[in-house]
Amino acid sequence: MQESRLFRIVYYLLEKGQATAPELAERFEVSVRTIYRDIDSLSAAGIPIYAEAGRNGGIRLMTGFVLDQAVLSEEEKKEILSALQSINITQNVGESQTLQKLSALFALPSENWLEVDFARWGDQKFDNEKFELLKKAVIHCKSVRIRYAGADGTERERVVQPHKLVYKSKAWYLKAFCMEKQEMRTFKLNRILHYEMLEESFVCRSFPKEAEEAEIDCPPVTLRFPKEMAYRVYDEFDKTQIRKEENGDLIASAAMPEGAWLTGFILSFGTQVEVLSPAHLREEIARQAEKIVEKYKT
Repeated sequence: MQESRLFRIVYYLLEKGQATAPELAERFEVSVRTIYRDIDSLSAAGIPIYAEAGRNGGIRLMTGFVLDQAVLSEEEKKEILSALQSINITQNVGESQTLQKLSALFALPSENWLEVDFARWGDQKFDNEKFELLKKAVIHCKSVRIRYAGADGTERERVVQPHKLVYKSKAWYLKAFCMEKQEMRTFKLNRILHYEMLEESFVCRSFPKEAEEAEIDCPPVTLRFPKEMAYRVYDEFDKTQIRKEENGDLIASAAMPEGAWLTGFILSFGTQVEVLSPAHLREEIARQAEKIVEKYKT
């Protein structure tokens, strides 16, 4: 625990430049006396750290200090390389070089333990290039013009300020400030049909938590599946959301976003699903089923 805190103190000082002992004590939830003991331990370990008294004083690292590999344990080195390996799946050349350099510095092999493909089946170029451009837009705070296919079937152009890329429920989303709506919105990457990075930069803003929580109405939904659909049920739901009945049927309960997506999701199971609740969703599925019957009758 102490070794981890010592490393975090050095990292914090590298980032902030200096800090007071009370500031460090509050951040790392220890006493001021413990912080001073940690400073002594770091100094004894060869880290050029010192405390300066006075109005503008504080705890500092010597100017020009670079974090030496000896500060990191073998396990921490492996964790850093593993994290970089996971980042490297975006095929960014700079990150690949960073991975190679750190691997050589740590004298540890960089195991290729993870592979992720952002593209759908078929031509991979468009999806991968889209992800890479949006990632750069997020990092460099660049506005992007997109053409987006809405849930109502329309296609509209929007200028957005990308905030972050999010992976949720087997799909990638872009959280961004929409200039047209003047509010934070979430866009599914697969529905972005065209994209163009603009020269315009913006000041990064936080995504309000209350807006994030209220963005989509997610009431509890309960579904029944026959045991033959177990393979699909465990694909779509966490095991903590699934209850098995004596006859083998599976009852899945989860908060899910209402709307066209949910209706389509349930209908994708065909006759191998029954909506138990809420009642209005059960009625909506029945209406959609009747429309399907009428379509094939004609």
